[in-house]
Amino acid sequence: MSDREIDETTGVNTTGHEWDGIKELDNPMPRWWLWTFYATIVFAIGYVIYYPAIPLMESSTMGISGQTNRLELKRDQEEASLARRDIIGKIRQTDLSGIRSDENLFRFAVAGGASAYKVYCSQCHGSGGQGASGFPNLNDDDWLWGGDLDTIYTTIKHGVRNDEDDDARDSQMPAFGADEILERDEIRAVTQYVLSVSRQEHDAELAAVGQELFADNCAACHGENAAGNREIGAPNLSDAVSLYGNTKELIEAQIIQPKHGVMPPWQQRLSDETIKQLAIYVHSKGGGE
Repeated sequence: MSDREIDETTGVNTTGHEWDGIKELDNPMPRWWLWTFYATIVFAIGYVIYYPAIPLMESSTMGISGQTNRLELKRDQEEASLARRDIIGKIRQTDLSGIRSDENLFRFAVAGGASAYKVYCSQCHGSGGQGASGFPNLNDDDWLWGGDLDTIYTTIKHGVRNDEDDDARDSQMPAFGADEILERDEIRAVTQYVLSVSRQEHDAELAAVGQELFADNCAACHGENAAGNREIGAPNLSDAVSLYGNTKELIEAQIIQPKHGVMPPWQQRLSDETIKQLAIYVHSKGGGE
């Protein structure tokens, strides 16, 4: 072009473009860069031919390989499902003690139970099984109905104080204050006795009065020494572990108008093998007997 010229400094032709006195040199692209660029074009064409690449209305071109991440995922899931099917079948057919004594079944059950626990149980019992007020701690050895494998399994399967399962665990504590079974002074005395048997600070004189009241009104369920009764879900009052708190105020409130927790029957929501895995997992957390 007539406006091109040779740059005096470099001896290279210009393109004829100039901006504010700055001229553009017409340097050729390096050969290695050009060959690399051409190689990427060839690679892209080959990729489109071999792999799924071009989007269509409801799918994409499959390419000659027919390979997609979605298909690989589906195959992996099917393989995992087949591998699990065999061991799930064994868990279904094996009793809890048999699962516990079989290393492979036990390891699988703990892992499966941990997964199910996070979905169905952690909302009430906490992510680590530590519990909360009104929701039992699953890590300690303080159990209302017992902490062996079969008992935990039964509790999970049928639940507690629900209207859905005729075999649900059930225990009811009378409202000694609300129903006027005991006078307020008598409730205070029983409270002091409960504090004394759990080795907490208490009024010894009131506790002595409360001991007699306890024997007449409470021992039938909680036992003469207040150690509880798992047959009927009566808690142990002598270990200072309480579902609703063990302070003087909370113990007194529970005697006046007791709280009663509810747990759903999981047999209506989960398979028997999943309930077994949950029982194994809860039992393995350290408080199982």
